[in-house]
Amino acid sequence: MLLNNGNDINSRQSWRVWIGACRHGDRCSRLHNKPTFSQVPPPTFRLFSQELGHAPTIVLLNLYRNPQNTAQTADGSHCHVSDVEVQEHYDNFFEEVFTELQEKYGEIEEMNVCDNLGDHLVGNVYVKFRREEDAERAVVELNNRWFNGQAVHAELSPVTDFRESCCRQYEMGECTRGGFCNFMHLRPISRDLRRQLYGRGPRRRSPPRSHTGHRPRERNRRRSPDHRHGRF
Repeated sequence: MLLNNGNDINSRQSWRVWIGACRHGDRCSRLHNKPTFSQVPPPTFRLFSQELGHAPTIVLLNLYRNPQNTAQTADGSHCHVSDVEVQEHYDNFFEEVFTELQEKYGEIEEMNVCDNLGDHLVGNVYVKFRREEDAERAVVELNNRWFNGQAVHAELSPVTDFRESCCRQYEMGECTRGGFCNFMHLRPISRDLRRQLYGRGPRRRSPPRSHTGHRPRERNRRRSPDHRHGRF
C-alpha cells in the first residue's frame, strides 16, 4: 500500500513495527509485540531479526526538548529562540548523548531524533547499536538514569530501517501533515558534527580526559546559557 506521504507500507504490518511508536499508546486495541532478547538469533538470521522480535535499536522516549517549543521567560511568556541557537543546542545534545552511549555501551551504527510534535514521537531518540547485546544492556541501565531533570525511559524498538520509517515528503519539504505526521520527521545534525561522529570509522575510542576529569571538546561551539542541553 502506498500512503499519501510517499512511504510504502504493507497493510499487514503494524505501525509500531515501522515507526516504533503508536499514537494511541496504551489505549490502542491492537497488540503491539515489543522486541525481546530472551533468545538472541545467530548472525545468519540477523536479517530476519525484526520478524523474530529481536532488534539492536533502542528508543529513549521524549528525551530531546526543542527550545523553540519550551523556551519561556520568567513571567511565562514565550521566548524567541533563533534557528541558529536551536541548531547549536541540538548539536550539543546530539553529541553528548551519542558520545555517552557509544563510550558506555558499544558502537552505534545510527542515531536519529524525531522532530515530530505528536506525544508518541516528540523528542524520541532512536539509537541503533551494532550489537544486540549492547542495546539490551543500554536499556536496562538507562532506565535507572536521569537526563536534563527527567527520568530516562528507554525501550527496545523494532525499528531497524529508518529509510522506511521516515517521512519522505518531509525530507523534500513537502509534508502537509506538519509536526503531527505519523511518520518520523528526523532532525538533521550539522555536517561538521556528522563527520566528527560518523567519520572516524568503527570502534572509536574516547578522547583522553584532562586532569579535571572532563573530556576535551574538539569543536568550540558557543553555548547559550538559557538553552543549555542536559547531562546524564
